[in-house]
Amino acid sequence: MDIRKVAVIGAGTMGNGIAQVFAQSGFNVYLCDIETAFLERGIATITKNMKRMVDKEKLSDEEAKEARKRITAGTKLDGACDADFIIEAIVEELELKKSIFRQLDELIREEVILATNTSSISITKLAASTSRAERFIGMHFMNPVPLITLVEIIRGLETSDETYEVTKTLSTKLGKIPVEVNDSPGFVSNRVLMPLINEAIFALMEGVGSPEAIDTVMKLGMNHPMGPLTLADFIGLDVCLSIMEVLYEGFHDSKYRPCPLLIKMVDAGYLGKKTGHGFYDYSGE
Repeated sequence: MDIRKVAVIGAGTMGNGIAQVFAQSGFNVYLCDIETAFLERGIATITKNMKRMVDKEKLSDEEAKEARKRITAGTKLDGACDADFIIEAIVEELELKKSIFRQLDELIREEVILATNTSSISITKLAASTSRAERFIGMHFMNPVPLITLVEIIRGLETSDETYEVTKTLSTKLGKIPVEVNDSPGFVSNRVLMPLINEAIFALMEGVGSPEAIDTVMKLGMNHPMGPLTLADFIGLDVCLSIMEVLYEGFHDSKYRPCPLLIKMVDAGYLGKKTGHGFYDYSGE
């Protein structure tokens, strides 16, 4: 397939990062979200991130300007009508994602592939909301998207070999390393990572150690670049909870039970860095 224009649905942390890497790789991008304010925030993040790359001499000023010109933004899904490849990167809510895919399925050309950046929801279940299950695939980027090279590629039950090969080739064009994994709750990355974070929260709740102590043990003792509680704050505690709920529901195994403290913090609106408060205080930043 000759892919020239890509539509990214969702301009949040993952969506704007995905739009940035596509634009820097020479693709025209339509970035879509439900509110102009969300789009403005996403574009501002892209601009700031590319400026940082220019300052670090990882990108020339001219390359950054050209990449920015390739991105258009809008609040209407029909702006994706002429896209050759579409990737969804909205919040981790099954019914909302299914609604978006049903609408896109009716708008776009028959041969266009629909991809989802979901971090845990069944690809097969999402694909079933469309009439193109063979042209539906998971393309799970890691945060921060411009910096981390891994992309998990997840086939649904009916995903065709052609769809997989197109998505794999597209990933390499973005400078990413694609890894194929099976359609199972949390895939590989979050099936392994989220229980680690959840257990760290249990350790905090049970008074085993302070946030600083738990994170320091994992950084110095296990050589992790970032402690699990700091990482949870960066991911977003609401996202962590959503993934744990998918794992718990998918496996019906108590080892995936979300920690009560995680639930309580999300209920309180303490979602991590994006709200200024999580396991650490970011209000002064």
